[in-house]
Formats: sequence, structure tokens, C-alpha cells
Amino acid sequence: MFALHALATPAYWPKEWFEPQPTASEVGITEFQQSPYLDDKGLPPVKDRLPKDPPVVYPLWRTGKYGGTARIVNNDTWQFWNWEGALTISADMRTMLPNLAEEWQLSDDGLVLTLKLREGIRWSDGMPLTSDDFLFTFNDLWLNKEYSIETDRTILGVEIVKIDDLTFQYRFPQPNPFFVNFIAQYGDFMLDPKHYWEPYHPTYTDPEIVKQRIDEKGHITWSGFIGRARREGSEWSKDVPTTRAYQVIERSPARRTYVRNPYYFKVDPEGNQLPYIDVIQTEQVDQADLIAAQASTGQLDFAAFELKTQDIPLLKLGERDGQIKVHIWKRLHSSDVAIQPNYNYDDEDLRALFWDKRFRHALSHAIDRNEMNDIIYFGRGDPRQVTAHPTSVYYDEAYAHAFTEFDPDKANALLDEIGLTDPDGDGYRNFPNGRPLTITLEFYDFETPKGISMELVQGYWREVGIDLRLKLVDGSLQNARARAGEMQMTLWHADRVTDILFPLFPDWWLPRSISWDRGMWNEWSRWYMTDGERGEEPPPIILDLQDTHDRMKRSLDEEEQIELGRKMLRIGAENLWVIGTVGLAPHPVVVKKRLKGVPPEGIWGWDNRWTLSYHPATWYIDEEDDSPEYPASLIAD
Repeated sequence: MFALHALATPAYWPKEWFEPQPTASEVGITEFQQSPYLDDKGLPPVKDRLPKDPPVVYPLWRTGKYGGTARIVNNDTWQFWNWEGALTISADMRTMLPNLAEEWQLSDDGLVLTLKLREGIRWSDGMPLTSDDFLFTFNDLWLNKEYSIETDRTILGVEIVKIDDLTFQYRFPQPNPFFVNFIAQYGDFMLDPKHYWEPYHPTYTDPEIVKQRIDEKGHITWSGFIGRARREGSEWSKDVPTTRAYQVIERSPARRTYVRNPYYFKVDPEGNQLPYIDVIQTEQVDQADLIAAQASTGQLDFAAFELKTQDIPLLKLGERDGQIKVHIWKRLHSSDVAIQPNYNYDDEDLRALFWDKRFRHALSHAIDRNEMNDIIYFGRGDPRQVTAHPTSVYYDEAYAHAFTEFDPDKANALLDEIGLTDPDGDGYRNFPNGRPLTITLEFYDFETPKGISMELVQGYWREVGIDLRLKLVDGSLQNARARAGEMQMTLWHADRVTDILFPLFPDWWLPRSISWDRGMWNEWSRWYMTDGERGEEPPPIILDLQDTHDRMKRSLDEEEQIELGRKMLRIGAENLWVIGTVGLAPHPVVVKKRLKGVPPEGIWGWDNRWTLSYHPATWYIDEEDDSPEYPASLIAD
């Protein structure tokens, strides 16, 4: 096992969370048990519903018990049960492990990735999982122009080939060693039950019959129907088979009900089919402050996604009656707020100013990150720039703290050097040509404390003469304006910084794609994405970074991968393409006393799918057990 940063390795995490899951035969399990919830459902025996040799998942501390109904809000659904892909992610946030697939192999030339599924895995309706389910998603959805208008660059040129019912290959036009990361992180978005969708897909069923069936379900197109239903986006989602631990059986705008998947393919070390909890009831709650209030008063068994660092005092008050426990995890975000100048903005004065790295350095030195840390994070965050996560093989501490020193004098000197002066004495600087300098930063306030952070930054920059105007937008407007390059500045939180996603999506360090959460350099991205047919040709340093990543993602030599990855990070630290604030921040995870198995410490974020590596299928409800769940000596205060 790799030596890792202490952030990712609490002593009480099972060692099995870092290794390929053993199978029942390897552990010596010969008999299997099921939840009593399934006893009178007319199902085949549990051994016939499990794979031939099911994988064994180790709970955090002890074997759980069956039963119970968990209460959560809709926004915590994915985090509570998570999903199942061909591969999965180790708790080290670095290693990819077998999951639905029992093994995989990348060819010596890096051009063919072969995966072999475990024998006997079934969908929740009892139908076998086969290679065809992966081919269906790839060919009939992702590469179907009626369903997907644009092909994601991650799969551009990739071909999927069936070898037999359990074996298939991804074939690449160039070496692609990091595609396994994509499979592990993207999970069950890469597979769909072909047998279920064939009657609604014109490739497999007469288009007129498809149209009639779609009309009956109140949809206009087959692609719209499948697109919404396949990911719990409509009332018809309750009929769609899944490989996850839970299947939705009731769905409305206000609430959902999930029940255990009787064909779920994993067991615990005693041969008990997982999951432990029988039913999940969710409720749609739109106000984050109401969710925090519900969590603090024990109305929810689990709450995390909508909670914020600022909620911790309120939540800790709720601990006093002993009904809840507030675990403090660490967000994996390198910075909770990553400020992005738009280097392609349609204003020559602003473009020239943003491209002058002295300006970016000045803005960074003007930010009092230690004060931000104290005010927003109770001193428990890390003042830093956007760089790789400390668990990463690419990490360098110097990159995290480049230009983070709070030094208004240095900031003012750099701004003076650029020629940004205050000729009329109003406290705000003008461009060298005399034009007043104002910058509008538009942002969507979601997940991390973006609003309060930017109010502080606005004040810091005002002290050095920068007139920053803040404009709050909703998600749809953020999407449209960021993609169109119409924002002067925007921001997002800096995930995609671990060894899971950094090699695939190093979007903070070079322009390679267009997304709603970035508005930095879309014209340079278009140039890259279209091989120079559209957009603007980037300056030489950006061209070199694009080439560096191209070489990194094709390299089969780990030392070369690390060298090229660190080069991108080093150039990013020197040039400060984005301006970070505070990262690795505390994130509250609230569990009701009766919910067991949730780790007191963890890493929270998109890269590792929040709870995926901590096996939520092993969480369980126990109304009677008041004993300490974990040895106190192993848990940090």
C-alpha cells in the first residue's frame, strides 16, 4: 500500500478498504443469509440470487444487523447508498479496485482495456448482468446522436467490443492508462439494463411501436424518456432495474421510497447479504437551513450534502441531548473558492490585465486567508491555492502556498507597477488609459461557503483599490454565461484534485474542455477541442500545457506521468491561473445515534463520490445499542 497523507488514513479504517475485496470462497464463507424483510417475497434462495463467488465487504468496526427504515433528504440519496460500477475507488483515493468486474487488464501498449465481470451478478429484477449492458450505454446512448448531441472527449475515438457475455474491451486510438479512473469514478453511469430499455429504443424496436409506448408515458421522444427515467428523474424510474444496494419503488416530487435490492451482489464477512438497512425514506427539502435544523434535532438519520461549515455550532448544540453525533470530515477541495479571471473576455483592457500575472499575484496577496479561516472555518481550514490534494503523488506543499502571504503593501506595489492608479482619489484604481477599473464576478452560491467568502474578498480587494462587484446567479444562468464566456470573473470549488480525477481533468491548469463551472478560457478550449478549427489559438505557454497533458494521459511510464503532472502544477503555481482562498475545510456529517457504521472521519467530495469508499451498504440501524461504536483511543478529538 502507498504511504499516504494522514488526512486519508485514520487508524481504525479497515485495511480491506484499501485492497481488492476478497470473495466468499477466499474468506471461507459457505452459507449465506438474507434480511427477514425478504422472507415472504417469493424470491429464489439467497445463494441463487448472489454471484457465484460474491465479494465480501468489511464493515467499519463490527457486523451490522438487519432491519429499519432510514430517514434522509433527497440530496443525500447518492451519498447514503452510492452506486456500483465495473471498478471502484480505494479509500486511499488513488487506487482503482475491482467491483462488478472481478478483474481488468490494460494491454502492454495501452490500447486495449479488458474487463471481466463476476459470474452470476443480477439486476434487481433478477436478469443477469452482461457485457451487453455496458455496450448498450456506450453505443446506443453515449454515441447515439439522438440521445447525446455531443460526444464527451473522454470517450472520443474509444470503441467498446464484446468478447463474451462476461468479458468486454475498451479499445483506444492512443494509449489510455487513466481510463480505469474514469470507469471507477463514473460508476454505474456506464451501464444500463439493456433488456429493460430495448422496448423503448428504436435500434431494437420498431420506431412506430416505440413512439406509441413513449406517448403512453407522456413523453415526446424516446431519448427524453430514457434520459429522465434512467437516473431517477421521472415517475417511471421506479420500474428501472439497478445494481445498487437499493431500488426506488415510489417516487414523487416530494418524497421517494427505496427498498433493499434482493439481488445485491455483496456480502459481509459472516455471509450476510448486504445492505443491512431495509428501507430508505427521503423527503424533498429545498432550504439548506431547514435541513440543518432537521439534522440538529434528530429528525434525519444522516445529513451531509447540504450542510455547511457554518452549521457546525448549531449542529454541535444538537449533540447535547445525545440523539445525534456530528462527525467532522474534511472536504477534498483544494480551495472552497477558486476565483477565475476570464482570459478570453471580450474587452481588450480586461483581457490584458487578467493576463498580466502581476495582477493575479497582487489580488492573491491582498487576501487575508488567515482571517477568512478564522471567520468562516473556525481556524480548521487550510489557507492555500488550488493544487493537487495532499494524498496525491503529484502534490508539492510549495504549490499550495504560493503567493498566499497576506501583504497589502506588496499588492499595492504590484498594482502601481502595472500602472493602475487612482487619479481622482475615489479610492478605486483606473486602467493605465484612465478608464475606471471595475470587475464583475458572477457566481452560483452552492455547496461551499462562496457568498461569505466573496464578501470578505470584496473587502480585501477594496483596500488595495479594486472595485469588485458581486453578482449572484442561479445554476441555469451560471451554466449559460460560463459556457458562453460572458463572465468577467466567476468561481467554483476546486475538486478534481486527487489522483482519481486530476490526471483525467486537470481543468484548473489548462484549457481542454468547456463546462458550466469554469469561465476562464473557453475560446482556447474550443481551439483545443476542435484541433484549431474554432476558438482562438492560445499563447505558447498554454499550448505547451495542452501538449504536456496530452503526453501525460498517454504515457505508460509512471515516473513520466508524475513528472508531467508536476510540471502542470508547477506552472500553475507560478502563474496563478486561478486564485485560491481556503481549502481542505471541515465538513459536518450528522448521524442519528441509532445509525451505526458511518466513519467519524472521512474525505468529502466529488472525486471520491463522497461516501463510496466507506461502504454505506454496511451502515445499519440499532435502536437499542448504547455502547460506544468505536474504540475511543483510535479516534481523533
